[in-house]
Amino acid sequence: MKVGIVGATGYGGVELYRILSNHPHVDECILYSSSEMDVPYTQSFPHLNNLSDHRLKNIDVEEMKKNVDVLFLATPPGVSSKLSPQFINSDVKIIDLSGDLRLKQKSVYEQWYKRECVEEEILEGAVYGLSELNKVDIANAQLLANPGCFPTATILGLAPVVKQKLIDEKSIIVDAKTGVSGAGRNASPGTHYSEVNENVKIYKVHEHQHIPEIEQALHNLNDSISFISFNTHLMPMTRGIMATIYVSLTETTTTEKLLDLYNEFYSNSPFVRIRKDNEFPSTREVYGSNFCDIGLKVDERTGRITIVAVIDNLMKGAAGQAVQNFNIMNGFEETTGLYFAPIYP
Repeated sequence: MKVGIVGATGYGGVELYRILSNHPHVDECILYSSSEMDVPYTQSFPHLNNLSDHRLKNIDVEEMKKNVDVLFLATPPGVSSKLSPQFINSDVKIIDLSGDLRLKQKSVYEQWYKRECVEEEILEGAVYGLSELNKVDIANAQLLANPGCFPTATILGLAPVVKQKLIDEKSIIVDAKTGVSGAGRNASPGTHYSEVNENVKIYKVHEHQHIPEIEQALHNLNDSISFISFNTHLMPMTRGIMATIYVSLTETTTTEKLLDLYNEFYSNSPFVRIRKDNEFPSTREVYGSNFCDIGLKVDERTGRITIVAVIDNLMKGAAGQAVQNFNIMNGFEETTGLYFAPIYP
């Protein structure tokens, strides 16, 4: 198959290239950029010297329609809204890594992203690609919205207890932490080394654009859920997301029973790993991989659960899950090109 990557000079784009350039079903990988054109890819990424002879190409929709089977949009918000509608009813499958197609209501997108959205008809036609929860629709998708990094960790952490209606739907509190690569490759004052090093910073308090995405997905699992409390913190590390989730139980249960529930729920999900009793994951243990590791414990004293879910934000939170969806969409084994160990130490 021939695949294209729009936004190949960003962190998500180069991570896609790393995976797809070794994928057994990818014959050619075409790289597109609006910021750098007709220059060697290695000029932006010297670590690819002797591994890539690609040159960056200008974005040309008609050329893409002729030469690409699947197009990955690893672009900032707003770009996919302009590009993806041009491929509707074409033979090209679209996998959008931005947030442009994830929300089903145009007004909600515009409220949280502060920009204009595609028409609601296109939003309704886009399949939400949380691989573990939506495989049938993903397999038949032509236009796919790849989930955000925080939503992936949070939703996977909560899905079993939400689906089984074991928790108070108004009690969900998420304390999420991320590495600096989640802010993208372009420099900003808040991501300079001297600002991030030896520092932990909360940001977008109650205003993060991933909040409605999480609420939408949880509502689809349990329509009693409308709102969550969610906040994010920037950590002095390159990669990784940890979502620490606090929820109140509606009935008495034990950690052992909940671990059994999670293991059963994710029994056909090769990239979700459930920890044993009293074991909790760290971001280092999924670094560079497509795994989501989950640990949990019931606080019998308060009747609450603490759930910890970790992912690599550039892998399971972006490029890795995009390739997992690429596999499902094209009838390949979903682990193809992705089933490798995290980098350690």
